Amino acid sequence: MQLLFLGTLALFAGLSVAVPAQEKRIHHKLDLSDHPHDDAHGFQFDHEAFLGKEESKTFDQLSPEESKDRLGKIVDKIDTDKDGFVSHAELHHWIKHRQRRYIEENVDKHWNEYDQNKDGKIGWIEYKNTTYGYYIDTEFDDVDDKATYKSMLNRDERRFKSADRDGDGVATREEFTAFLHPEEFDFMRDIVIQETIEDIDKNGDGKIDLQEYIGDMYNPEDGETEPDWVTTEKKQFSEFRDMNKDGFLDATEVSHWILPTEVDHADNEARHLIHETDKDNDGRLSINEIMDKLDFIKVSTITDYGTLIEVHDEL
Repeated sequence: MQLLFLGTLALFAGLSVAVPAQEKRIHHKLDLSDHPHDDAHGFQFDHEAFLGKEESKTFDQLSPEESKDRLGKIVDKIDTDKDGFVSHAELHHWIKHRQRRYIEENVDKHWNEYDQNKDGKIGWIEYKNTTYGYYIDTEFDDVDDKATYKSMLNRDERRFKSADRDGDGVATREEFTAFLHPEEFDFMRDIVIQETIEDIDKNGDGKIDLQEYIGDMYNPEDGETEPDWVTTEKKQFSEFRDMNKDGFLDATEVSHWILPTEVDHADNEARHLIHETDKDNDGRLSINEIMDKLDFIKVSTITDYGTLIEVHDEL
């Protein structure tokens, strides 16, 4: 039986190939676009922010009339309260939705597998039986590293309970998403920090010292010369990560390291689009204002909106 062990992969992070710097631990928000945000040189940033990077890569050529028709359908989906206008909140929500598309696709991929009774929810027992069923039945007797598998089970159960906000032992889709992708949810910050410390803290004192910090990404072989980036990381630890200079990273310092406070680019992009399109300055966009600014939105990019309607009609 091939186990997915979703939510436990970080347990083996210390076994991965050495990489320069600890970027693998830092949970950055997804970029809205790979293109520079400079309207003077085109609108590709706005285009990808609106659609999501993957959807924006594929499109069919449409006439301006077809483009307007399909853009209207997209605007109708963004206008969730159906008042005929796109507000900042609605546009912000839409852009973040496009930004998180890869997460939703990952949840889609596994939802049916774990929702065994097809009731639209996933209970802890369903997840446990699907993921660990064989090993539970044998009480881990046939597993070489019994302690590791038991640790993985306990860790998954703790994370599941953290994501299960109402404590009923059953995860809604939103709660299951938080279980699979805890770094995306503020209420899961503590569990992300706890798991990170457990991964790196080899002596079990609840803190990360310099040796553990470096050992998480680099274990030299006999006679190997230490790479320059390891020296840089040691300096990062002492000068920046260890804020109180006690020689350790505690939970607060780990939080600043792996979950940095970042600008809400989706919010900024929503404000930018409204600023450029809102002719009457009422803080919201009408369908006419959007159509009048096709030069800004760029007609050639509207073809992607048509593809989005056809392929992702559920949005």
